[in-house]
Amino acid sequence: MPTLVKQLRGLGGCTHPVRLDGHRTERAVDTRTGEIGRVLHRLDSSTLPAGHLLVRCNNRRASRCTACAEVYRRDTFHLITAGLRGGKGTPDAVTRHPKVFATFTAPGFGPVHNRPTDRRGAVRLCRCGRLHDTEDPVLGSPLDPSTYDYEGAVLWNAHAGMLWRRFSIYLRREIAKRAGLTQREFPDFARVSFAKVAEFQKRGAVHFHAVIRIDGPEGGTSEPPIWATTELLADAIASATARTTVLGPVIGGRAHTFVFGRQLDVRPIRSADFGGQTELTERAVASYIAKYATKGAEATTGALDRPLKFLAELAQLDLTDHARQLVRTAWALGARKDLEHLRLRAWAHMLGFRGHFSTKTRRYSTTLGALRDARADWRRAQAAAQATDGEADQGTVLVLAHWVFAGTGLSAAEAWLAETLEPAPGTEGEPTWAPAATN
Repeated sequence: MPTLVKQLRGLGGCTHPVRLDGHRTERAVDTRTGEIGRVLHRLDSSTLPAGHLLVRCNNRRASRCTACAEVYRRDTFHLITAGLRGGKGTPDAVTRHPKVFATFTAPGFGPVHNRPTDRRGAVRLCRCGRLHDTEDPVLGSPLDPSTYDYEGAVLWNAHAGMLWRRFSIYLRREIAKRAGLTQREFPDFARVSFAKVAEFQKRGAVHFHAVIRIDGPEGGTSEPPIWATTELLADAIASATARTTVLGPVIGGRAHTFVFGRQLDVRPIRSADFGGQTELTERAVASYIAKYATKGAEATTGALDRPLKFLAELAQLDLTDHARQLVRTAWALGARKDLEHLRLRAWAHMLGFRGHFSTKTRRYSTTLGALRDARADWRRAQAAAQATDGEADQGTVLVLAHWVFAGTGLSAAEAWLAETLEPAPGTEGEPTWAPAATN
């Protein structure tokens, strides 16, 4: 039992681990002769108490695995923070670069139940004549489902990623125009960096939250030109958003054209409280963005957080009528030959959206992979420090490993035992960083 406890504690709270069959052998290598020496360590899955090697699932969705999603959220927080105030390979001077927090919404597809506010922020009556509570399940659902544009809503989600890419092109053009530069000259003077996440609104439409920054030609490591200001960036974003258009398919004689909604919110990131009207702190922005990195369409669909194999599966799920109709529409459109490139059936559980939930430009800051590597290096260093002197200094090591997938999840007994355990140090939701990766 103690060995099983140790194995389960090493999962750090993961409730749906991957089970692997196989082995790993470490052998010493003589660096002078190249001769392979004695076996230093051997791990065989058949000798483990669980009968398999258990590996964290690393699923980003909080609805699938709370522990792994929490690690993903914290990694995203550090990634965003590094691009706002420096650290983890990004210079501290980046805090002086012009940057804004922008929210891009979807257009309307029909009136829905909501909680409108007046200029003072007081909640007013919905158009249905009711004052909805924040937890009212009808929020986001159409006032009249028979006239709601479900087809347009699903197709907009499917083209949202393309719309963002088109916007990023126009944004560089708008900034260059304001600086008196040609598109060809612009990269020699400045670079646009961003990090964004996608969020599903209650009505089932995706919108984007993004940190957008102007850097010098080398990205965050170089100073932006003197003409680059927060005001210029905000103005360029507004113009680029208004220009961004993506032509969609023609269905039943109706030509679809996709644009962002009119509710564009652009606010400078400076040093005031997040609740202020115009300014945000770096920490508040990073926390806000990281929160949505672990969520999917569950805000609308509730129980549906994985692909459907058959449409009949919907009958077993507890969904609102609105969410059910969005999924059905995506499934029906996915049967059309002219839309097969959108893979709408594969992404019906995401209401047509098939883009990445968290994306960034290459030079915004560090990467999620670098953060994971830093954490793995720290754990290896801790393991080496706990080894005996003879095992700690092994020189060159040859590693031979072979693993095959054997399933997922925990047995009923393992799940019961795991619930009673605290995660092993360095494996819990709070990532532990190596000193070299900390600033």
